[in-house]
Amino acid sequence: MYRTHTCGELRLADAGKTVTLAGWVQRSRAMGGLTFVDLRDRYGITQLSFNAERDKALCDQANELGREYVVEATGTVKERESKNNNIPTGGIELVVTELKVLNAAKTPPFTIEEETDGGDDLRMKYRYLDLRRANVRKNFELRHRMAIETRNYLSAQHFLEVETPVLIKSTPEGARDFVVPSRMHQGEFYALPQSPQTFKQLLMVAGMDRYFQIVKCFRDEDLRADRQPEFTQIDCEMAFVEQEDILQMFEGLAKHLFKSVLGKEFTEPFPRMTYDEAMRSYGCDKPDLRFGMKFQYLTPALSQGEGGMPLTPGPSPGERGADLARGHGFKVFDEAELVVGINAEGCAGWSRKQTDALIDFVKRPQIGATGIVFLKWTEEGLKSTVDKFFTPEQLQQWAERCGMKQGDLLCIMAGKADKTRKQLNELRLHIGDLCNLRDPWTFSPLWVVDFPLLEQDEESGRWHAMHHPFTAPKPEDAHKLESDPGSVKANAYDLVINGTEIGGGSIRIHDRALQEAMFRVLGFSDADARAKFGFLMEAFEYGAPPHGGAAFGFDRWVSLFGGRSDIREFIAFPKNNAGKDVMIDAPSPIDAEQLKELGLEVKG
Repeated sequence: MYRTHTCGELRLADAGKTVTLAGWVQRSRAMGGLTFVDLRDRYGITQLSFNAERDKALCDQANELGREYVVEATGTVKERESKNNNIPTGGIELVVTELKVLNAAKTPPFTIEEETDGGDDLRMKYRYLDLRRANVRKNFELRHRMAIETRNYLSAQHFLEVETPVLIKSTPEGARDFVVPSRMHQGEFYALPQSPQTFKQLLMVAGMDRYFQIVKCFRDEDLRADRQPEFTQIDCEMAFVEQEDILQMFEGLAKHLFKSVLGKEFTEPFPRMTYDEAMRSYGCDKPDLRFGMKFQYLTPALSQGEGGMPLTPGPSPGERGADLARGHGFKVFDEAELVVGINAEGCAGWSRKQTDALIDFVKRPQIGATGIVFLKWTEEGLKSTVDKFFTPEQLQQWAERCGMKQGDLLCIMAGKADKTRKQLNELRLHIGDLCNLRDPWTFSPLWVVDFPLLEQDEESGRWHAMHHPFTAPKPEDAHKLESDPGSVKANAYDLVINGTEIGGGSIRIHDRALQEAMFRVLGFSDADARAKFGFLMEAFEYGAPPHGGAAFGFDRWVSLFGGRSDIREFIAFPKNNAGKDVMIDAPSPIDAEQLKELGLEVKG
């Protein structure tokens, strides 16, 4: 046995005991005839004490230890003279009587400390060293706990955890599939699953009733902070349910995780918001409700068909009123489809430099706006950057419609409806960050419901499923699926927390005729639909129950609970932004013999 205790276990009550510890050398300090070594393992740090007067050879051996050496130390637990109240073991030290070096170590390329000197690329190349850092390890303790609590909740609700295949059929209708060549069936390919969607529906047909899986999924798409080519999701499906049943079930899961993991209790139901309301008030379908700044409209509601959306949501009936922006000679407003603003409360004192920085922010290529019109309400009254086009009375109308008070700053953008809303949403989030309104430890969950079932590609005119082709339309809209697809609402829902889409799902189509109609609207020929999904449609003819489900991004949920936005910090061995694992150098070429066995050639 290499150790009798861990490095985070010993306390004053253990004083006088003879124990053996094993771990890594965090740091050492030589102070005259005394040497102190901090020994670290997964559980904590214990100080080792060496005294040259007592045993010079042992002290000399300790002085030769380098950082990250793996050692075994036996000795007596003693109360420390100079205590360290910052760590649980800070009241004791181990007076070492025997020291063994189990493995020497090269000097690591960065410090194994909470505040390391290693950059992202370096830490990813030596990820096995990065994982030794206490703050990184805590991320995986959090991930483990959330997985256990998820299983506990769903098991208590009579869900069965069922594993579904990893080598499946390619159906590239959404994101790109990762494909796997078959040696035994040359010229044919498996795909890695983007989701277990069809399999969990088949499990409902099979009578499993309630299924879940914490499952790896794969998408060959461009990466960002909250996206990886392989990711983990909490995948669930239920039979004999309606939308309300599913919302209640998985709101229960969210509340259970908040309480059991973070100690935060939600007693009230999560608020719900329609997709149209989210787009109208926040310009996105995953609004961050930790702060206000709802959109305020200076132009009336748009009619159906404008703005690049089947039905562009505008102001509610009580907010429509007169057009306060167009028709006054200011070309930017006069030519705009939409003029809309956000009221940044208490920001009227911002300097010209600060407001110019906002303009620079929205002009970035990622956002693509041309500028911002400002209206400040200071002690001197209302002052705007477009004063020469609008009278004081007209500016006062703006302030009243937008709920301004003295001290506020109104930021106004104009242009094509859909584009302007998206740009103003980015500005809203940016101002929220500048004003410290997005506290990572404040949580505002929200259900977004009533999504459009379909969205239309402007160039091709083809319809695409907003969620996936198995999502059922709202029952009251099903009859319009082929005659007026743009007006059909989906029986779908998303869980949004702090502006992050944690997951979502839908009631599924369980009738073959309706599923065939959906495929027709999506441009599938009957032959294509049978070739790709014939197995599912055939299953529907053998007594498919009404069913629905949800899937939640486990990596995103863990990073949210960890107070971070980058999911890579919560994945043991993540890929970088180019989709590469720089530690093992993957992806990489394969040799000619492997290619020959697979019947493949690499061109170019």
